Amino acid sequence: MILIELLPSALYAALALWLTRPAMLAQALPAPGSSTRTAALAFALVIHGMVLSHQLFPDGQMRFGAADALAVMTWLALVFYWVESLSSRLDGLHTLALPVAAVCAAIPVIWPDRHAIGNADNLLFRTHFVMAMTAYSLFTLAALHAMLMSAVERSLHKGRLTRLLDNMPPLLVMEGLLFRLITVAFLLLSATLISGIVFSEQVFGKPLTFNHKTFFAILSWVLFGILLAGRHFRGWRGRLALRWTLGGFFVLLLAYIGTRFVREFVLGRT
Repeated sequence: MILIELLPSALYAALALWLTRPAMLAQALPAPGSSTRTAALAFALVIHGMVLSHQLFPDGQMRFGAADALAVMTWLALVFYWVESLSSRLDGLHTLALPVAAVCAAIPVIWPDRHAIGNADNLLFRTHFVMAMTAYSLFTLAALHAMLMSAVERSLHKGRLTRLLDNMPPLLVMEGLLFRLITVAFLLLSATLISGIVFSEQVFGKPLTFNHKTFFAILSWVLFGILLAGRHFRGWRGRLALRWTLGGFFVLLLAYIGTRFVREFVLGRT
């Protein structure tokens, strides 16, 4: 069973080596064709999706841990880039993401530290949890994507690019990817907040309590909403858009760590 769970990691590593080998050998070998790359990555993503489903939902239960969050995030990143690669050439992003995905796919197998999730038999709760996890993973990916764009921009201003950054798509393409990513994540976060607020008693078994987590989640939703509105009506882009992206992500991060920080370090409670 462990070998099957490690299969996605092996497939990602093999794909990463396959895609980078021609460049490493100074194009001594032809690069794999676009349709072949697309089919190979799709196969790896399907296998990884099946493994994740088995790991997170064993025997009708629901178990989750920090390592699973990394695996889910990288899987979603590759799914998003795979969809976008159907219309744009994203070889550089695949080259960067595949080695990371190979490592993250193996971590839940090496470190299977999961805890049972309550209310797992509640379909509404499962839907809420999956939407929340997907939204936060996509926002994390958006923040990483924004930092990568910033690194590319700085390198361009200096007039020199490393081999890795030289293979990145044009900044305009990456910026379009960023905003499509934020839009999808924003819609999922909206659905998560609505389901958590309107159906709190059905989802969590208790009425909604307005705490630090709720406050920061709503605040991050407002910030990302302003960013998307600024993009649509004012044409926000470049460094301004990157700052709003990272700021919104930081506030969203506080929705997870903020409650524990305030309780344990500010209020001195355990």
